[in-house]
Amino acid sequence: MAFVLRRVGHSLVVLLGVTVVVFALVHLVPGDPVRIAMGTRYDPDVYAALREASGLDRPLLEQYVAYLGSALTGDLGVSFRSGEPVTTILLSRLPATVSLAVAGLVVALVVAFPLGVYSALHHGKASDVIVRIVSQVGVSVPDFWMAMLLILLFSSTLGWLPPSGYVPLTEDPVEWARRVAMPAVTLGLVAGSIMTRYIRSSVLEVLGADHVRTAESKGLRERVVLGRHVVRNALVPVLTIVGVQLATMLGGVIVVEVVFAWPGLGRLVLDAVAARDYPVVQGAVLLVAAMFLLVNLVVDLLYARVDPRIKVSR
Repeated sequence: MAFVLRRVGHSLVVLLGVTVVVFALVHLVPGDPVRIAMGTRYDPDVYAALREASGLDRPLLEQYVAYLGSALTGDLGVSFRSGEPVTTILLSRLPATVSLAVAGLVVALVVAFPLGVYSALHHGKASDVIVRIVSQVGVSVPDFWMAMLLILLFSSTLGWLPPSGYVPLTEDPVEWARRVAMPAVTLGLVAGSIMTRYIRSSVLEVLGADHVRTAESKGLRERVVLGRHVVRNALVPVLTIVGVQLATMLGGVIVVEVVFAWPGLGRLVLDAVAARDYPVVQGAVLLVAAMFLLVNLVVDLLYARVDPRIKVSR
């Protein structure tokens, strides 16, 4: 419990720092959000009234203090562009981001775990070299190129999957699966290529440990040695990269969301930056930072479940 409280305290400090950095950066970006929102319907009196209503006429420090006070109560402000509460906008985009991130992580684990373990068990052989080459290609291929190839093959040529769009999981699970398939594969193949290399290295390191050689000398079956003594111990360092990849996906992979017209947080931030919609940018970045910290906390707690030698109470 002490460990959890300490980590939560650290996370709150980090979130405070995030609010300072993001608030400063968005106000350094050239462009007047009120003027952009008005478009061609510019009127000096309306312009002045909107700036006063949005608080942009006040000093930056005063604006930040007001924003921080509202954020602590769950009020992240109102969008300059749509006039909707930022919290409402974020909550409407969150399910799409979470569903895509989870689907992408599942694809990544399905690809990375067997390939990483197989490559480590066949270290130095031709199959190991092939796996390493394939994983390196997966890391090097740009997201947008892989996404376009998938659309060309499965949508334009074969006609099996829709090229873009989003349907909520709760409305139509089958249609959601059809539409999430290509974005998830795009994310999963890239993340899986990265994770394959980490899993291979981790399994190789454990295979050379003394306790594995002792288990083998006792005559235990290879399956038992692999499951009890190799894979479980190799999972500890692998959890870190899994958590990082999941947090990255939750943060919104902008290119993938734009290509597949996926209404997630990444695309929301891109549109908000273009429109100088400060409240939406600040709220979205704050939410992403909170999810990233939450994932890291969960990963730390999982360490103790995977490896009993780790004591989180210390």
